Amino acid sequence: MSSIIYPTTSFKNTETLTVERGEGAYIFDNNGNKYIEGMAGLWCTSLGYGNKELIEATTEQMSKLSYSHMFGGKTHQVGMDLSDKLTSMLPMKDAKIFFGNSGSDANDSHVKMLRYYFNAIGKPEKFKIIARERSYHGVTVAAASLTGLPINQANFDLPIDALGILRTDAPHYYRGAQNGETETQFVDRIVGNLEALILKEGANTIAAFIAEPITGASGVIVPPPGYYQKLQAVLNKYDILFWADEVITGFGRTGNDFGSTTMGIESPDMMTMAKQLSSAYMPISASAIRGDMYEAMIEPSASLGVFGHGYTYSGHPVACAVALKTLEIYERDNIFVKAAITGAYLQAELAKFKNHPLVGEVRGAGMLGAIELVANKKTGQAFATGQVGGFITQACQNHGLIVRAVAGSSVAFCPPLIVDNTQIDEIISKFSKALDETLEYTQRENLLVS
Repeated sequence: MSSIIYPTTSFKNTETLTVERGEGAYIFDNNGNKYIEGMAGLWCTSLGYGNKELIEATTEQMSKLSYSHMFGGKTHQVGMDLSDKLTSMLPMKDAKIFFGNSGSDANDSHVKMLRYYFNAIGKPEKFKIIARERSYHGVTVAAASLTGLPINQANFDLPIDALGILRTDAPHYYRGAQNGETETQFVDRIVGNLEALILKEGANTIAAFIAEPITGASGVIVPPPGYYQKLQAVLNKYDILFWADEVITGFGRTGNDFGSTTMGIESPDMMTMAKQLSSAYMPISASAIRGDMYEAMIEPSASLGVFGHGYTYSGHPVACAVALKTLEIYERDNIFVKAAITGAYLQAELAKFKNHPLVGEVRGAGMLGAIELVANKKTGQAFATGQVGGFITQACQNHGLIVRAVAGSSVAFCPPLIVDNTQIDEIISKFSKALDETLEYTQRENLLVS
C-alpha cells in the first residue's frame, strides 16, 4: 500500500484497481484487463484517451511556454484566446472569465466574487446563497458547504451557516412527489417553497441560487418540465442571480452546448465550468460572470491595488492550450451534434431496463443517465444502505465496464462523447449481466422488501 491519502475512498478499501493506460473509450489495468469507460473518468474525458491532437497541443505549448502566471497584469495569448472563445460560446451577456483548476475551486471563486460584487454596489447584506438538497458543487470548504450530500459534509464541521447557505427542495419528482401529486403540482409546490424561503430570509439578503441544470453525483436528477422557467421567474421577481453549475453538463454532455440550453434556462448570471472544458487532459476550470458584474468590481480593485483573489495556476498556459484545442475539436467535428444522436440511442437503450424487478426509475438526457435500483419496485422504497450500489459497481467492473454508484443505489452512465452505438451496446450488454447478478444478490441477502 502506498502513502497516498485517496480522495472519495474508504481508507479500508484502497488500491482495488490500478489503471495503467487508456485508449479511446477504454482503460486497461496493470494486469492487462480491458474496461469500457462508462463514466468518462469522473464525468470528464469527453474525447476519450490518447487523443493525438491534445497530446500535440500539450507538447507544443510546453515547448513554447511551460508556465506563466497571470498576477499583476501579466498575461499570455493562449489564455486570452481561450477566454474570448468561451465568451463567444456562453449563453450570457458579455461574459468575463476567471480561470482556476477544478470545479470545486471555480465554485469557491464564485462565492468570493459574489460577495465582492455586492460589496462593490453597496449591498453587503446580500450574500446568502440558496442551494438545493441532494446537490453537489464540490469539496473545498465553500463548495462542500454548497453541496447537499451528507457524505461530503460529515465530520468536516463546515461553516454552512457562516457562509449563508440556505437549502431548498431537490427537483426529483420520483423521490419528492406527494401522494397523487402530478409533475406540475410538484413543481408548483417546490417553487412555492422556494419563494416562501426567500420571503422568510428577506430577498435583500439573498445573492444567488445555484443549480446543476441536470445533477451528477446526486443521482442524475432531471427536473420536470417547467421547473426552471417557474424558478427563474421567482428569482427575477426578487432580484436573485441564477448560477448555473455546468461542470458536468457543459460542452455537449446533455446533447446541447450546455445543460442550461437543454433545460431551457435563460441567460444565467454566472456559470461554472471544468471537466470537459479540456476533456480532462489538463486541470482547468472557468468561472464566468456577467460583464456588468465585472465592471462594478473594477474601481474597488483599483482602490485596493489588486483584486485579491487568484491561484498560482490560474490560466496555466498549457491547460489553456489544451482547452482551446478541445473546443476546436468539438466545433470542427460536430461533437455536440454527434453526442445528441448517440445520446438519444443511449437513453432509448437505458429505458429498456424500466421493467426490470430492481429498477425504480431510469432518467437522463443526452450522454448522461442513471438507473435507480430500489428495494421495492411498486413503492419505490430505497435500499437502506449503499451496499447494493457497491455490489453492482463491482459486478460491472468484473464484466469490463466502469460505472459509478451515486446517491446510494443509482448507477450513473456518462461515457465519452466519442463512443458509437456499438460501444453503447457493449455498455448495455455488460450492465445487463451485472444487473441480473445484482438481483440474485439482493434475493440471496434478503435485501428486497415486499
